[in-house]
Amino acid sequence: MTEKPRIVLTVTSDGVVSAETKGVVGSGCLDYISMLEELLQARTVESAYTADYTRVNVNAQNLQEDRNVERA
Repeated sequence: MTEKPRIVLTVTSDGVVSAETKGVVGSGCLDYISMLEELLQARTVESAYTADYTRVNVNAQNLQEDRNVERA
């Protein structure tokens, strides 16, 4: 089962806002940067990839293999 995509926002006491995507695999996380900048009326100062960037989205249906089995 895959994790539901979400964004975790953190605001420090001095007003610094940080965001991290969770459950967004591959380069799909990059789509959130411009959306967050617009919503927060801010600009990105620093960004980094999480482990989800290199994770592959696996669909359980793709894991099934067709097998021809002869019955005895």
